[in-house]
Amino acid sequence: MRHEQETDILIVGGGLGGVAGALSALRLGKRVILTEETDWIGGQLTAQAVPPDEHPWIEGTGRTATYDLLRRNIREYYRRYYPLLPEARFNPRLNPGKGHVSPLCHEPRVALAAMRALLAPYMSGKLLEIMLRHRPVGVEMDGDKVQAVHLHDTITREKTVIRAPLVLDATELGDLLPMAGAEHVLGAESRAQTGELHALPGDPDPLDQQSITWCFAMDYLPDADYTIDRPRDYDFWRAYKADFWPEKQLGWVFTDPTTLDLRRQSIFEGPTDQDIDDLWQFRRIFFKGHYPAGIYPSDITLVNWPQNDYWLGPLVGVPNEEKRRHLESARQLSLSLLYWMQTEAPRHDGGYGYRGLRLRNDVVETMDGLAKHVYVRESRRLRAEFTILEQHVGVLAREPLQGAEFFPDSVGIGSYRIDLHPSTRLRAYVDIGSWPFQIPLGALIPIRVENMLPACKNIGTTHITNGCYRLHPVEWNIGEAAGALAAFCLRKGLLPRQVRNTPGHLADFQRLLVETIGIELAWPNPRATAR
Repeated sequence: MRHEQETDILIVGGGLGGVAGALSALRLGKRVILTEETDWIGGQLTAQAVPPDEHPWIEGTGRTATYDLLRRNIREYYRRYYPLLPEARFNPRLNPGKGHVSPLCHEPRVALAAMRALLAPYMSGKLLEIMLRHRPVGVEMDGDKVQAVHLHDTITREKTVIRAPLVLDATELGDLLPMAGAEHVLGAESRAQTGELHALPGDPDPLDQQSITWCFAMDYLPDADYTIDRPRDYDFWRAYKADFWPEKQLGWVFTDPTTLDLRRQSIFEGPTDQDIDDLWQFRRIFFKGHYPAGIYPSDITLVNWPQNDYWLGPLVGVPNEEKRRHLESARQLSLSLLYWMQTEAPRHDGGYGYRGLRLRNDVVETMDGLAKHVYVRESRRLRAEFTILEQHVGVLAREPLQGAEFFPDSVGIGSYRIDLHPSTRLRAYVDIGSWPFQIPLGALIPIRVENMLPACKNIGTTHITNGCYRLHPVEWNIGEAAGALAAFCLRKGLLPRQVRNTPGHLADFQRLLVETIGIELAWPNPRATAR
């Protein structure tokens, strides 16, 4: 059976960019349909179960007003519903997990609740419809304009066709770009193409893409035995060693992302109630020490570590069967890592195996205990009116200049290191410093298609600059700007490229972003420091 619907703005993909895009469009009075292929909105923060990767100044600047509200709502959720001790409850910078990766490590279902709360008022007024478990399968075009998107219900198998004058692609892999015939890029560019210091020295390689990770949550009850069944591919992963990796992948020795030196770090290096630099505390999302003794038996940590980075093949630019094979192999790697830790991993206190490690499928609400969706670091990238290069943001590439390039068409700001994980072409990390940067509107404008906008990792970056534009607060800002632009265009009867390329329209739009949406367009002191 086929259904047809119409709306002002269609957002395909319910990740952070999709949710933020919906919020800004709704606040500007437009009707929105938001679709998502899993049963959770929130993308990398929820369905992919990745605690937020953020810059050091996130508590005070470098985020939009609604991203700040999301963070405050997450903290308030713990204060309102969890039996926190007073020192935790009244800490204005409560870190629920005391994880090292962020000042706000938390459970994915709490972020989900916080996002649902932000969207709830618009659902009551029927301005917003959220269609979960819907995957895009086709796009109808009329010349350079999208007419409709075809979606497939993954449960009922029914098809829905949604027509909208403005469409946002907020999918994790930029799925609408090829469906719409929009010009886009895969993988790694060459130095000859971009002039980037860290681009490939030879030819471009579309299949050179960052590794993916199938994350999972676990706790630890040392006197129990929660050993899972031996994974199907355990023998392969137990023996596997990449040529660029110092030892076997299932081990406590790996490559340091920044220095590329050998690094040793195990799951436990000492008591978990002490601030110790070990893997357990790196992405810990629940800290039992915030609560009265005896209420919770264990911390909960999120496993997104070097040991379960999967780099044996890409997800885009390959046949669907190969993509499915890589996804299953990534699942097998994560399950094998857990089994190895339970049975064979060298213990910090002598012996082998931590049998009390328990897979927490309830934390991610899946049967197998792995996240609902694989963690994706790199997607298809739009060929845009403006492409962000390493020369615009990289510290080494800009020497002796101080600070990132100033973009007069800025629609937001962000900061993160240029952080590329190991590649599907079996090369190690590229992890280099970058200056606090702006998000240029030109990177959101397709070179040809008129009414479709990117809303997450699929903007006009390169393989290199994707490494700093892909993180949580930046993706949120990109989506929020895209949603606001779509609403602005509908209100003014304009196309997105007309807004960017007409000074008066651009000034009006930027004023809207600052005064109504609450987006910062420039850093207070962009040359103060780099990461």
